Amino acid sequence: MATRILTYSTPDQSSHSFGLLSPDGAGVIDLSSRLPEVADVGSLITSGRMAEVSRFADADPDHGLNDITFERLVPWPRKIFCIGVNYGGRAAEYTDTNDAAYPSVFVRFPDSFTGHNQPLLRPPESQQLDYEGEIVVVIGTAGRRIPVENARDHIAGLTLGNEGTIRDWVRHAKFNVTQGKNWDAAGSVGPWLVPINEIGDFESLHLTTRVNGELRQDDTPATMKYSIDYQIHYLSTFTTLLPGDLIFTGTPTGAGARFDPPVWLQPGDVVEVNVPEIGTLTNTVADEFAADSAGASYQAPKPQ
Repeated sequence: MATRILTYSTPDQSSHSFGLLSPDGAGVIDLSSRLPEVADVGSLITSGRMAEVSRFADADPDHGLNDITFERLVPWPRKIFCIGVNYGGRAAEYTDTNDAAYPSVFVRFPDSFTGHNQPLLRPPESQQLDYEGEIVVVIGTAGRRIPVENARDHIAGLTLGNEGTIRDWVRHAKFNVTQGKNWDAAGSVGPWLVPINEIGDFESLHLTTRVNGELRQDDTPATMKYSIDYQIHYLSTFTTLLPGDLIFTGTPTGAGARFDPPVWLQPGDVVEVNVPEIGTLTNTVADEFAADSAGASYQAPKPQ
């Protein structure tokens, strides 16, 4: 089985661990105890030691897969970039259909994402929680002004993301989306990291998003206006990309906001983001506060 590196916790742990999915997919081989000087997946990448994990692939699992809780894959990445309006047909979803000469870029905070099988939280301030299935690049080697042809050399591996968005808060101001993109645990990332040497041609990756089993998004990076390699080149022009940094590479058409009328995620909905070569990122939607809690009546602040 291919290498699958994950971050997890168990009820008897005081801190998160990182591990390797066992070859049968039913267990987790703990890497924290076998590499005690490495703190987490971010440190594993930063220290250039990802290749070492393969020597533990035949070890007996320390936990059953059903006995762990998946945590955010890279616990505290320094930078998280998101590329907007990138797949074929996305520009037509917006009133302003100008063909931009450069990618649309925004950033997110780490705690706006949760892990695989963790709940996506719908806040009391809005019912407009939406999904965006994405392929996520994890940077492995630092670089500045990286040529397109060398971009792949700077990737540690790929994972999946649900770039969950609170749509009405995206529209609170004219030229930014920060407010709607950074609600705690509105999105997710995982379930694990697949090393780049186990990934073939990017354009052949088949990305789908399903909500309660219904296919909502279905595309490949072949339709991207800005390829994954170009994204790395572009972003590294103005900032140094560092090991553990994440790039959410764009989402296909089919988000709930684009239905007429829009279809927002509801508590109990199950969202599955899949790429066969990577896996399936699954999350169930839950309200941040129970319906009878004090927080459910909270109102968004208004300008004074």
